[in-house]
Amino acid sequence: MRARTALLLAAAVPLTVAAAAVALKAGHWELYADRHRIHLTPIARRSCPGCRGAGGWWVGGANPEMEPCGCWAERRELTLRLLPRPTVPYDDPPF
Repeated sequence: MRARTALLLAAAVPLTVAAAAVALKAGHWELYADRHRIHLTPIARRSCPGCRGAGGWWVGGANPEMEPCGCWAERRELTLRLLPRPTVPYDDPPF
């Protein structure tokens, strides 16, 4: 019974990772993970008629700037904190 459970668990982990990768790619998300946080950032869509995957376009003028496209710029970034960040203890007061 234990061998069967271990085999099912060993098969479930790669399947879960593959399903998560497909979901991230389909939803146009970029994943960053470390021991302190999991961070999801939206990325531009290649099928967007406005930017065609470039993420925006250049606005001319005296100071040209990149105008972000709404296919990614209007979506929120998601962060899940896992472990607290270490703080550096200072002996001196801040001022």
